[in-house]
Amino acid sequence: MNTHELWQAVLGELELSLSKANFTTWFKNTFISSLDGERVTISVPNTFTKAWLEKKYNPSILKSIQNVSSIPVKEVVYKVDVRPQMKPAVQPPPQQINEIMPATGLANHPASMQYGSGHQMMTNTAVRTNVATRPVQTNDNKMNAKYTFDTFIVGKGSELAHAASVAVADNPGSKYNPLFIYGGVGLGKTHLVQAIGNSVLSRNNGAKVLYVTCERFINDFIGAVKSGRGKDFKDTYRNVDVLLIDDIQFLTGRDGTQEEFFHTFNALHQTNKQVVLTSDRPPKQIPALEQRLISRFEWGMMADISSPDFETRMAILETKCKERNYDLDASIINFIADAVQSNVRELEGALNKIIAYHQFKNQRPTLESSKSLLSSFGPAQAHKNITPKHLIQTVASYFDVSVTDMLGRCREKRLAFPRQIIMYLMREELRSSYPTIGAELGGRDHTTAMHAYDKITREVSNNQKLQQDMDQIKQRLYTS
Repeated sequence: MNTHELWQAVLGELELSLSKANFTTWFKNTFISSLDGERVTISVPNTFTKAWLEKKYNPSILKSIQNVSSIPVKEVVYKVDVRPQMKPAVQPPPQQINEIMPATGLANHPASMQYGSGHQMMTNTAVRTNVATRPVQTNDNKMNAKYTFDTFIVGKGSELAHAASVAVADNPGSKYNPLFIYGGVGLGKTHLVQAIGNSVLSRNNGAKVLYVTCERFINDFIGAVKSGRGKDFKDTYRNVDVLLIDDIQFLTGRDGTQEEFFHTFNALHQTNKQVVLTSDRPPKQIPALEQRLISRFEWGMMADISSPDFETRMAILETKCKERNYDLDASIINFIADAVQSNVRELEGALNKIIAYHQFKNQRPTLESSKSLLSSFGPAQAHKNITPKHLIQTVASYFDVSVTDMLGRCREKRLAFPRQIIMYLMREELRSSYPTIGAELGGRDHTTAMHAYDKITREVSNNQKLQQDMDQIKQRLYTS
């Protein structure tokens, strides 16, 4: 087995335990450059990837090499290097990464890099241009001063997106351009994208940072076309240092607007100006989006955010209580974290409901009163709104297969595995009986449903990629 075959075997094993976004982000354009006795040297395309692999994935990589090879490898080292015929997905930054950041495993700038003073956040219009000379109005570009990296609670489902956002804010235009953050509603995409803007402005309040929603971009473009102010529109969107656009999935089905955004993106990217986009799904899953835009969205980094796990939900609630200087019993926080699982926005809404109600009543919250207030947030209520048909359609869409094929008799792996996922979720989320599950899945025997449930139950506890798939499916299931 040569080094190329060895690395392909290692990648094959690693891919089974990682989400597609993580695998593509961290292992694209990597290869084994040398094998010297007990040491393997892996070449990576840039310093950010090097730091992340060393910090996050080194044990898994070493274990995989040992699993697929008889070579007694004891050490894995990483170096920035690119094959002559291989162009890196992201151009490496000019500065070297010197030290690992405590919370994210990323690198700070060298001490010689200076950025203004303090952490003052700006709440006025982010684009620092003369409004009198800028007829196109972008009223959505006022960022919330509370949306900072310090106030973002990092969990397993948001670690990558947070780390990438910090790296981009530290060095706009030179690390990941564009940065594409995607995930379901209420998971923190807007928080992160505005944190980038606030962080850039805190270091350089003369920077031109523009934050808008996709809807605002579309409305501005349509207004500029109707009034013949195309030049003003271009001046507004192309003369910035950082462009932040929320919910870019709404760009679909608008040929003229997609054309304009394509040229805006190119103008910024070619001058090393940072572009950050958020979406509720990855680029390839945005319907009616031009292929050339999909290609550009995937140029830099794609980072997904999934639903927060229980520990992260607890941390978020505890932090929010401290922010409001409101003491809440641990049993109540535990109950809220268990009852509200879909997203951060609903989690905060549940907490606010409890606090507001008891402040109005001038009473201390109890577990019993909290349960009564949050009865509509509980899983049982959510289950009532989900039908087997909706669940089947959601899973089929997630795995990009047809419902007809899913209900058919074909046993190909591309259909069998999603079918088992459906059976597992019908049992877990809808509390359906095994005969009912079999009947919904094309009249299958109840023993088939039992086997599927047992199999997925075993796998989901050990397979991180499957856990992430489940989180994303549930997010779609309860927010669509």
